Amino acid sequence: MRLRIAHSIVHRYEPPAAGVIQVLRLTPRNHEGQYVIDWRIDVSGDTRLNAHDDAFGNLTHVFAADGPFAELSINVEGAVETQNTDGVVRGTLERFPPSLFLRDTALTQADDAIRDFALDLRAANGGNTLAELHALLNRLHEEIICEDDPARPPAATGVEAFTHKRGGAHDLTHIFLGAARSLQVPARYVAGYLCGRAEPGGGGHAWAEAYVPRLGWVGFDTANCVCPAEAHVRVAVGLDALGAAPVRGTRYGVGQESAAVAIRVDQ
Repeated sequence: MRLRIAHSIVHRYEPPAAGVIQVLRLTPRNHEGQYVIDWRIDVSGDTRLNAHDDAFGNLTHVFAADGPFAELSINVEGAVETQNTDGVVRGTLERFPPSLFLRDTALTQADDAIRDFALDLRAANGGNTLAELHALLNRLHEEIICEDDPARPPAATGVEAFTHKRGGAHDLTHIFLGAARSLQVPARYVAGYLCGRAEPGGGGHAWAEAYVPRLGWVGFDTANCVCPAEAHVRVAVGLDALGAAPVRGTRYGVGQESAAVAIRVDQ
C-alpha cells in the first residue's frame, strides 16, 4: 500500500516567544514492510534542521529559532510504501537489547490491579508469550473504552486510564506496556500514522511492540485490537509517549503556548 502523509503543527505564542528549541521525531525509517519513498520537513522562519539518531535509533531533527515571533509552523509531507508483515517488525535499527524495554516509567508503571489483570491472562494461557500478548490485546479492547481526543495531551498514566476504564490510544498503549513488563515481557511505545482514521485530527496514532522469543518484536494496536499492518506507518519508539513524542521542546520567555495539529493519511 502506498500512503501519502501530510502533517502540520502550528505553535502560537502569547506574548511572542523570544526563541524556541525543538526536537522532532517526525521521520520514518526503512525496515521490512516499510519503505520511505520521499519525505520533507519544512519549518517557518530562518531555521536549520540538524539530523541525528537518538538513543533509541529514531531519526530526529533539532532546531533553534530566534524570535520574537507569535507563530511557528512545522509542515511534513511524504510518501511511504507498506506491506503487511502480520505485526512482526524486522530490519529496524536496534541500539539496545530487548531487556532495556522492561524498564518502567511514571506513565507506564503498573499497579496491583494491572499486575493482577496480567497474571490472570498468564494463568489462562499456560506461559505462551505470544498467546498472552494477544489475550492482553483482546481484553484491553473489551474492557477499556478508547476515546481519542487530539486536544488532550498524553498526560494520563496507564494506572489512571485503567482505573477509569477509558482513554486514548496512548493511554491504552501505556496500560499494555505496564501489563507486559509486569510479566517480564519487554515492551515499547510506538508513535506513527494510521490510514483510515475518522477521528478529528486524522491519522496520528500510537501502539505497542513486545518482544517474543524466537519471533522478535511484534506490534499490538490496542486501540483497534489488531496487529499493525499495511495501514500503519511506524515513525518512532520509546519507553513511553514522551520518549517517542513527535515534537518536544522549550520556549524562551514566559506566556501562553498553544498548538494546532492537522494530519491527513491517504492511500
